Amino acid sequence: GYVKFFGDESEASTPSSEALASMTEEERQGSFHHKKVGPRAAIVAAGPIANFVLAIVIFTGLFTFLGKPSTTARVDQIEAGSAAAAAGFEVGDVVTVIDGSKIESFSDMQRIVGVHAGDPLSFTVKRGESTLQLQGTPQLREVKDPFGNVHKLGVLGITRKTVAGDTLTERVDPATALWLGVKETWFVVDRTLAYIGGVFTGREAADQVGGPLRIAQISGQVATIGLAALVHLAAVLSISIGLLNLFPVPLLDGGHLLFYAVEAVRGRPLSERAQEMGFRIGLGLVLMLMVFATYNDILHLAAS
Repeated sequence: GYVKFFGDESEASTPSSEALASMTEEERQGSFHHKKVGPRAAIVAAGPIANFVLAIVIFTGLFTFLGKPSTTARVDQIEAGSAAAAAGFEVGDVVTVIDGSKIESFSDMQRIVGVHAGDPLSFTVKRGESTLQLQGTPQLREVKDPFGNVHKLGVLGITRKTVAGDTLTERVDPATALWLGVKETWFVVDRTLAYIGGVFTGREAADQVGGPLRIAQISGQVATIGLAALVHLAAVLSISIGLLNLFPVPLLDGGHLLFYAVEAVRGRPLSERAQEMGFRIGLGLVLMLMVFATYNDILHLAAS
């Protein structure tokens, strides 16, 4: 959605000095650009914040009504020559802690391992009646999901066999569901920022960046799983939109917040010329991102 404030000259929320100067006193009272920097910053930040709040509400609802599914982080099979084999894992081991984070399910372990390819991790493992400490470094691999989409993730080389009655669904109270919703939202934010940082440092490939075509494809695939999965995807997309809008790029909400921070420090806003140049640069960056994402989408669709 797009909101144009009273007093805006363009879609980038840039003001017109002539239009602002010719406003009556009554119009000034309702003009966005005549508000103090604090209220303006709060208004601009409200959009991305609403994206995060929506995601938390969705996750909280899913945990409240569907519960938290879990399977023990048990090692049922170890791939020869894998990181798990090198670390000394054995069949029957149960992972309970990774780098200080409590592991309550096999999916918890997959998440941590998946985002730490090449990073040494400390595993607390229960083996029979004993508790051991193992050190392992996940290997970066291309992994296909059930729909054939390729993802680059960290892999230990451990397989968990699921048998009937092995997956438990834990019922949680609303307060716990809310906390789990916040944690789920933070996980998506943390993983996204880590990926972006990895792209700039060369540890991650930029081909994972997708645009509208990829979103449409994935939405169709997820819809075949069920309504809960589709709603979960909506929450993830909401987080992505909110996070993207907070990037300090002129034209985006984060760019406006950056300008307001400079204004708060200087005691006066940047010149109209400086703001115009900033918005032009921001527009160029956003357009380049759109073109790059669409290019990736076309290559992905052509390969699938």
